[in-house]
Amino acid sequence: MRWLFYLLTLVLVSLLGVLGYFQYQRWTHPYHEMQVNKLAPTLARTLIDYQPHLALVSRPEETYPFPIPLGQVGPAETLYAGQSQYPFFCMTQLAGLGQPVVDNHKGHGVPVYEERGGVQGSRILGYSRDCGLPSQLNYYFVDIRGKVRRYDSQFPPPPEAVATTEIEGQRVPEIYRVESGTINRYIYHLAMLATPDLARTDAPWWNRKLIYQFHGGSGIGFRQGRVKPFRLVSKRRDQLRSGYAVITSSGNKTSYTYNMIRAEDTARRVKRQFTSLYGEPRYTIGIGGSGGGLAQYLMAQNRAQVFDGALALYAYPDMVTQTLYGLDCDLLNTYYAFRANKNHRWQDFDNRVSLEGMNAKAGFDHKAPFLEPLNQLLHGRWPRWPKGSSECINGWFGLAALIHNPHQGYIRPMFSEQVQIQGHWSYWEDLVQIYGRDPQGYARSAWGNMGVQYGLRSLVSGEITPAEFLHLNRYIGSWRPPHRMEAESIWLPLGHKLPLWLSLWGNHNITEGAPAARRQPDPLAVERAYRSGQVFVGSNPLPVIDLRHYLEPELDMHHLSASFEARARILAWEGHSRNQLIWVSHQDYTPLAEAFEAMEAWLEARARGDSRPESLNDLCFDEKGEVIYGGEDAWNGPWNGRAAGVCSQHYPHFSNSRVQAGGPWQGSVFQCQLIPVAEAIHQGQYGERDMSPYLGNLETIFPSGVCDLSAVDALRPSDLTPQMGF
Repeated sequence: MRWLFYLLTLVLVSLLGVLGYFQYQRWTHPYHEMQVNKLAPTLARTLIDYQPHLALVSRPEETYPFPIPLGQVGPAETLYAGQSQYPFFCMTQLAGLGQPVVDNHKGHGVPVYEERGGVQGSRILGYSRDCGLPSQLNYYFVDIRGKVRRYDSQFPPPPEAVATTEIEGQRVPEIYRVESGTINRYIYHLAMLATPDLARTDAPWWNRKLIYQFHGGSGIGFRQGRVKPFRLVSKRRDQLRSGYAVITSSGNKTSYTYNMIRAEDTARRVKRQFTSLYGEPRYTIGIGGSGGGLAQYLMAQNRAQVFDGALALYAYPDMVTQTLYGLDCDLLNTYYAFRANKNHRWQDFDNRVSLEGMNAKAGFDHKAPFLEPLNQLLHGRWPRWPKGSSECINGWFGLAALIHNPHQGYIRPMFSEQVQIQGHWSYWEDLVQIYGRDPQGYARSAWGNMGVQYGLRSLVSGEITPAEFLHLNRYIGSWRPPHRMEAESIWLPLGHKLPLWLSLWGNHNITEGAPAARRQPDPLAVERAYRSGQVFVGSNPLPVIDLRHYLEPELDMHHLSASFEARARILAWEGHSRNQLIWVSHQDYTPLAEAFEAMEAWLEARARGDSRPESLNDLCFDEKGEVIYGGEDAWNGPWNGRAAGVCSQHYPHFSNSRVQAGGPWQGSVFQCQLIPVAEAIHQGQYGERDMSPYLGNLETIFPSGVCDLSAVDALRPSDLTPQMGF
């Protein structure tokens, strides 16, 4: 069957040679045209002078007179997060809240159409550049089957069709009031138990406890985002029905921005909207997964004063340091598929763990396995069908194209072709007001791999030979500078359902040669990332429960080692980890109710001036929710150089490519200190291996030197220490 595939592929390649490749650079038929008078913000410091670190900077006094009146649009400009980003795609309709308001007639933004009787017509009334949505109240109820539905005041459901909940001994109908609008151009929601007959500010069943909901995802900015009200109610129903109020914003969903200053500015204002209506809560608990987890680590460190305790689910310490190994994935995949020797061991996925660090499995279902042999044929190599997969493929596929390549853009059509061509689309560009621009006009990047000896630990342990180590590091290369990158080549013979990537792993954007050149991060970008609070340095002033399912067998990107990466930084900064608990559960059980109960007890203790309750410890749970083990030694393991604890034995963790290259487990090394190869040999970096015979080869591969494994990040500001007094 596969030989038939190869034959058909050869025919396809011949046809492509005649017709020419379809160079997929961007969607050319967007469903919304958008013209703007400024395609990207000019470089400007945010209004906060975040020297020497954001945590030490006082935020300015609020200037907007909260609360936002119903029927009016909230503030569009941020209080202290810098200039508004353009283009900015409006998504109020996609959130089920109607069209944004018209704010110009110059064709800037998305068109706003005439409506009659609730039906949208074809006549354009004007355009919305800032995506304003008048503040409004909507109601949702839970039916007796437990499904969340829209509450229609004109045709209300019969009382017997509405579920009830008990509040202080009283049965209360499960009807929720959700206020929605825009703040800082992002959509906000305030949700609580309340029936339509109550006034806007009436909150008879609120228990004076507040939840701030954060959300995850990978995104590159330039869009408003959406959080649908009924999904918010569904997600947090257990807490809402017990009397909690829940607030959120699409500006706190990392699918739409990783700019933590903008996210913080927005979260503070959303909370101000809530407190201006209902008063201060007893305490606020943050919750959110993945990017929503790392946002809590960073906001707590940066002293954002949005929440008092955090439930960080599937969390990473931050985004920018995760790009270091995340962007290594496609370098390694390109090496395996196109540069490694024929029939090499790397075709066995079980062996890839030694280089990638993250899990890989022979026999695991591969994402789009036909793409690899297709691309190998295009490169003139004998094709091989992949017989497994890895976290790099299963979890991080496409990351380089989405967040690192400024010429790629979104998969979904949003902007006109003119805007797409002229704009830059990357994680770095989303944060250009923090990172700055390089001389070519592109956002500065904090990623680099100069001096990184991929697979060093495996060489030392004997898993790979010196010849394999040298070949890998000679040919793996690095990402090209942003101004030299090109969009992915994707052919769409069957439409968007089955895109054929003709530049798999972004291989056309990776340096070539023997040796293939490496790249250094931009020093200014790294310094600004540190000082602006985009990097989690380990300052941990608030209670955090780092909670996740054990997903290593699934090759899920939310790997367990991220929890230990955060803890290693906390220990290095604080000298202890009293404010962080790590809880891990079998994926068939979610101990979220236990986490809320624990966090409430923890916050009540802090309110009394007490330390963390002694009953709260690091834990691991089985599939039935039973505690396997709890204690300070539960998670000992390779990350702290100790014998594996009970939880680590039950749920073993992996590492990443930078750890496998000899780097520290805390993972925050943008650019290592470089030393000559001879010095590395003298230090004993290669263990029992005598690499002296290979000195010339190593010096050719690493002309600037290799990483000094005993040193810290060379680009970390020297004054950024615990003595700064966070």
